[in-house]
Amino acid sequence: MTSAVGAAADRERRNVSDAAGVAVLGACAAWSLVTAAVHDGRPEGVLLAVLAVAAGYAAGRILGVLLPVAAPCAAALAGLTLSVARPRLAPGPETVEPLGHAGATAAVLTLSAGAACCAARATTAPALRLGLWVLAAGIAAAGACLGSTTAVLTCCAVLLCSLAAGRMRRGPTLAALAVGAALVTGLTWAVAGNVLSGGLARSLTDRLTAHRVDLWRDALGMARREAGLGVGPGRFGELSGTAAQSALSDGKPHSAPLQLAAEQGVVGVLLLAAAFCWVLFALWRAPRPTPVVLTTGATLTCLAAVAAIGNALSFTAVSVGAGLLAGLATARPLAEEPEAPAFRPEFGRDLRHDDHPAA
Repeated sequence: MTSAVGAAADRERRNVSDAAGVAVLGACAAWSLVTAAVHDGRPEGVLLAVLAVAAGYAAGRILGVLLPVAAPCAAALAGLTLSVARPRLAPGPETVEPLGHAGATAAVLTLSAGAACCAARATTAPALRLGLWVLAAGIAAAGACLGSTTAVLTCCAVLLCSLAAGRMRRGPTLAALAVGAALVTGLTWAVAGNVLSGGLARSLTDRLTAHRVDLWRDALGMARREAGLGVGPGRFGELSGTAAQSALSDGKPHSAPLQLAAEQGVVGVLLLAAAFCWVLFALWRAPRPTPVVLTTGATLTCLAAVAAIGNALSFTAVSVGAGLLAGLATARPLAEEPEAPAFRPEFGRDLRHDDHPAA
């Protein structure tokens, strides 16, 4: 009787998170069509991104049921192979890191490292777990070989979070990840709004490049002029003076929040935030072990940080990978997953924190 009640409660939790996801993704697609109709914009990019996330999430849910360890392991190897074999993930002008293709490569490597760490946390075989963590470290090394400092930092952050996930509680950690993503987004807006002063402002501008900061300021200016509906999806390149003066411009501001603010107004930014919060909410209610959930949350937070300062979400491979990883971490495998033993004593015991939300 108790197990039947628990199964019913679990189904109810999953239904709520799934319904929230459908509503948020549907709203993102609908709002892009509305703003495109008002300003004669081109919503195809947004619609493709929404479709890619939904397709990846559905595939992850299916594969996570059937192959909870093998599926993320295969995804990690596929992402690593794609990044090494084809650093330029799409045709277009080559720009310096972390603009353009270099930012997308960092995002794919981050997702690959996260998938490897999720597989490590899902397996109970110590040798396989060690091998998967070595694979994650190798992915970070691949980022260094490809010249992506961003990939090295984010992959190492994901690996460290995965190693420490056995000691963390689900709810507070996911809340902290949400705050971290908000802080990075707030920093981009502060740089674009020129509210920072002194050495910090100069240091950030030098690291981010003056060209990118000018693109951000153009986007923020558009958002202030058209706060309600934005200038229309796909129209930033037409209206940005900085983009028009650059021979290597791809017509984007290289910041997902600022691009949505410029092209779809305040509502577009709120919908992007709602999509990220929905993913964290789905992870919070997921039936998978807490270390798997927190590893995925850390990976997607690192991806959000990369997207806030780059153009990663404009690449279909990144959107599909993000949805796939989220689906893998929220699926319920056919067999009950036992708690994996700790790999090393200093990393703490792998505890099954009984902090799932009550029905």
